[in-house]
Amino acid sequence: MNPNLSDELLIRQMIERWAVWRDAGDWARFATVWHPQGVMMATWFQGPYADFIRVTQEGWAKGVSILHFLGGSAIEVNGDRAIAQTKMTISQRGQVEGENGPVLCDVVCTGRFYDFVVREDGQWQLLHRQPIYEKDRIDPVDPTAVLRLDSQALATFPEGYRHLAYIQTRIGYQVKLDMPILKGPEVQALYARGGRWLAGAPIER
Repeated sequence: MNPNLSDELLIRQMIERWAVWRDAGDWARFATVWHPQGVMMATWFQGPYADFIRVTQEGWAKGVSILHFLGGSAIEVNGDRAIAQTKMTISQRGQVEGENGPVLCDVVCTGRFYDFVVREDGQWQLLHRQPIYEKDRIDPVDPTAVLRLDSQALATFPEGYRHLAYIQTRIGYQVKLDMPILKGPEVQALYARGGRWLAGAPIER
């Protein structure tokens, strides 16, 4: 039997609580999954987890709708450190340009959460979360609506999160353009950084 199985289950429990409590707006419990030095990296925000909670609350107040759904996990444990990769989707709703004016759309981005996880005082906590964005699409909520996206603007965003970045910039967010996607130097650098940290090196932010 895998001696790390109980740790893997506890880490997976933490990851599931992140998604449920964040999407439910249960901010007090959501904060408990994070390490005190926890950092969240997202297309639209990069920084300490407490700031992530604050700006997410501000977005909620403005009607920003971002939800998450989880798939399977692959978790590597080394003592009090672990790297967890979890399949996920990010779903965001917002308005973009249409043939007859603004059109309400859903963007769905498929990828992985790549998590640096540490055991602190006997509890597994999230130290650093870096999503990997694999592919996305945009669909009008009304299937009869015709979109008129700015093709030049769309082409400036990375392939793995092109439509997600498009809709986020349309509501005023500044999107980070060098996030890891399915292939390429950014994701390879992330794997290497995760491997070094898991082996005992200091975390590289």
